[in-house]
Amino acid sequence: MSAASQPRLEPFRLRGANFNLLVLRLLDPRPEMVVPAIGDQFRRAPGFLRNAPIVIGLDDLQVGPHEMDFAGLINGLREFAIMPIGTTGGSPEMRAAATAVGLPPLRAVGEAEPPPEFTREAAEPAVPSAPPVPAGHQRPTMVIDQSVRAGQRIWAEGADVIINGTVNPGAEVIADGHVHIYGALRGRAIAGGADNLDARVFALNFDPELVSIAGYYAVREGLGAAPIGKPTQVRLIGESMRFDRMG
Repeated sequence: MSAASQPRLEPFRLRGANFNLLVLRLLDPRPEMVVPAIGDQFRRAPGFLRNAPIVIGLDDLQVGPHEMDFAGLINGLREFAIMPIGTTGGSPEMRAAATAVGLPPLRAVGEAEPPPEFTREAAEPAVPSAPPVPAGHQRPTMVIDQSVRAGQRIWAEGADVIINGTVNPGAEVIADGHVHIYGALRGRAIAGGADNLDARVFALNFDPELVSIAGYYAVREGLGAAPIGKPTQVRLIGESMRFDRMG
């Protein structure tokens, strides 16, 4: 069979897909304030967000686009191997300024399309979506019947998560609801990923690199009198984390 008569192989295919992404909600527009704070986080929790694609959240900023140095922020984040890929929220002018330096507006599943003048053709970047929890119904639960290895990230969107094993150093478990670890927590546990202030973290052996609830976090060096190595639950009291020994 001649080369001309051979069936042509497709060089690529496009398909829609969902991905787990974290949102870095900016509370200060100045890269010189944000980037050093992230660097401090890296020193206290090595590997936190390293090589992670993130979305820049603009909803909390009350400034004009001329006051936001997106190029400086991108360069600062990339120095820590954090890869900003787009933005969410913000005014049309702010989105336009971000788009000009390569950060297009992104949207989560179920959100309205951005205004047409700021829309780019791209694969849907939102996280996999669990069914919404109807009023009066029990929150769904993701169950992982194995340990979570270094470099792995488990995300239970719209759900609680149960880990029947150890969360090893360098591993990360994220849930919009509660995080239950029936083993040792030695990596990172993030509960209340959808700003759920009532979420909690439970671990039979509590020795984390980082623990977070609804954006409030503590790293290993800042756990104070927490019962390290003991069965522990973590919850929020106001804006403070409380670490209670279980049993």
